[in-house]
Amino acid sequence: MDIGKLPKDFLWGGAVSAGQCEGAYDEGGKGLSTADVLPGGKQRIPLLQYAKPALETVYDYYPSHEGIDFYHRYKEDIALLAEMGFKAFRTSIAWSRIFPKGDEEEPNEEGLKFYDDLLDELIKHDMEPIITISHFEMPLHLVKEYGGWRSSKVVKFYERYAKVLFERYSRKVKYWITFNEINMTLHGPFVGGGLVIDKDENREQIVYEAVHNQLVASALAVIAAREIDPEAKIGCMLAGGPYYPLTPNPEDVFKAMEMDRQNFFLADVQARGYYPSYMKRFFKEKNIKIDITDEEKEILEKGTVDFVSFSYYMSHVASVKKQREVAKGELNLFESEKNPYLEDSEWGWPIDPKGLRYTLNQLYDRYQKPLFIVENGLGAVDKVEEDGTINDDYRINYLRAHIREMIEAVEDGVELIGYTPWGCIDLVSLSTGEMEKRYGFIYVDRDNEGRGSLKRIKKKSFYWYKNVIATNGEEL
Repeated sequence: MDIGKLPKDFLWGGAVSAGQCEGAYDEGGKGLSTADVLPGGKQRIPLLQYAKPALETVYDYYPSHEGIDFYHRYKEDIALLAEMGFKAFRTSIAWSRIFPKGDEEEPNEEGLKFYDDLLDELIKHDMEPIITISHFEMPLHLVKEYGGWRSSKVVKFYERYAKVLFERYSRKVKYWITFNEINMTLHGPFVGGGLVIDKDENREQIVYEAVHNQLVASALAVIAAREIDPEAKIGCMLAGGPYYPLTPNPEDVFKAMEMDRQNFFLADVQARGYYPSYMKRFFKEKNIKIDITDEEKEILEKGTVDFVSFSYYMSHVASVKKQREVAKGELNLFESEKNPYLEDSEWGWPIDPKGLRYTLNQLYDRYQKPLFIVENGLGAVDKVEEDGTINDDYRINYLRAHIREMIEAVEDGVELIGYTPWGCIDLVSLSTGEMEKRYGFIYVDRDNEGRGSLKRIKKKSFYWYKNVIATNGEEL
């Protein structure tokens, strides 16, 4: 790749997830998933971390049950994305469509057929499928019966599931991602790891055991993918965004490094094949005991990823002197001080395009592997005008600024596969279950209570992004 230029085969596109857009939660033989028991609104946010009420309470409305009805409307939606010129489309496969309970011996053929048809539709429109194997969704039975990812038995269930996908779709899918934002298990244990942690349990011990199991499962999936399809490219994914020190105080600088490491360590293992020494000290000082067998060490070493993908929405600020309390869910479950140099979105997320360039350089320096921006975007309230138009210039401005910094990072020498901004068609928000928090180029007529026609409407950003893709980022 020539430094300073996006390659001609750069993968422009967009991203969604099964649990936030498909709906049809009880159709096609699908089993209940962790996403299916989460309500909408403010009551949802604490459940991402302490999930017991979600398993014991019947709520009035579950946004994932219908989503945006992508399950029935995917042909219409893919045609709209193709009209924008998408080169790639990232989505996930719902584990509970393929193995409704998660521990069955044989997969659900009706679920497999649905994704065959979906992938065929993408290929028909010349879109490269980017498939996430597990995206904040797992069979609920695995949570109730085994305790989610705290159980090493789930590793084998995941491996079986991944092998079924590779064997079925190897001729259709080149790019795979093992886990969506794997570091989010540390911040939202239920949504990331299917963990139901009692308040008197040792939370840190449980979450680090769970992410260890996920790391082993990820490595096993990489090994299986290469055996089944040597041409496949399989990557990891982080919830990205750097920590800046609040002040030049060396204590703040070191704190920022520690906070970065908390997120990086999972990709360190996936990209390098072993636990970094700093985590060994962390486990010792926190009295966390992770029993890593010799077999697991070999698996981790053998199952390193081909590329590192990440989401980027914001940067964070670290300080040894806590300046403020951040509400749970306010900053995508991350702890952060206020950055006085940045403006915030309507949801209080700092807007920092330069941080994307910083993150790209930071990750590329660290791993020297191809990178892939698989989520980026602005959640905002959109207004449909009387003439039916949606003038989302604020979204265009956000994306334009971030794409400029992305191109600067390529000029810095970063090897970048593609860019798939989040929620390219409006979908259910993960953290709050809202529809009002919109990211898409395509508006979906649906409100926070599930009312609306589900009609799709092109926003102003639809036409802007179409031109960005057509000019390979030269016209922003």
